[in-house]
Amino acid sequence: MNPLSLRAFFGFARSIIVVSFLLFIPGRSWNYPAAWAFLAIYFIPQILMILWFHKHDPALLRRRLKMGLKAENRSVQALVMLLMRIFFVLKVFVSASDHTFHWSNVPIPLMAVADAGILLGFFIQFYVFKENTFASAVIEISEGQKVISIGPYAIVRHPMYSGALLVNFLLPIALGSWWGLPFAAAMAAIIVVRLSDEEKLLRKNLPGYPEYCQKTPYRLIPYVW
Repeated sequence: MNPLSLRAFFGFARSIIVVSFLLFIPGRSWNYPAAWAFLAIYFIPQILMILWFHKHDPALLRRRLKMGLKAENRSVQALVMLLMRIFFVLKVFVSASDHTFHWSNVPIPLMAVADAGILLGFFIQFYVFKENTFASAVIEISEGQKVISIGPYAIVRHPMYSGALLVNFLLPIALGSWWGLPFAAAMAAIIVVRLSDEEKLLRKNLPGYPEYCQKTPYRLIPYVW
């Protein structure tokens, strides 16, 4: 197994372990069907993407694996990533606690719709990665990077975040919780801060990006913002 495969494998395994703890410890039971369904829907698309890009675009996979507080070159982005981790933990923990204390009553069909929406969110991100090999997990300008204006980038300027927001907001609902939504809203606000700072960097340092912004006015949601 080469170093890239090892990094991808251990990073993926660590994520499964952490999320499982956040689900089943506050959930206080293995009899938590929504959590098992969520684990499958959340992690199977990710491992499939890892395998696909390991074969077809290992350079992108390396960029995606370069992540975390220490990897960020801008202090505001390091703070953003710290807050993202905190609110993700709170979102999953509170949503799982909801299963124990029965704070919410989310209909099972709506939970199923949320699961389907999460899959759609991951598909959007996969589509983005296919179109843009420079989609790094940190805010930076890579050597040889150019403006991508085709595919999902012809609709909004940050389609990867659009897919991530879909997953973010539907996660608590998929777990049967309304109480996780405030933390999802906090994460959405943090994402807006992240992409706003990213645009400052791109406008200043990526040739053609200001013109692209004029051509594609919407950042996240078509005809909204």
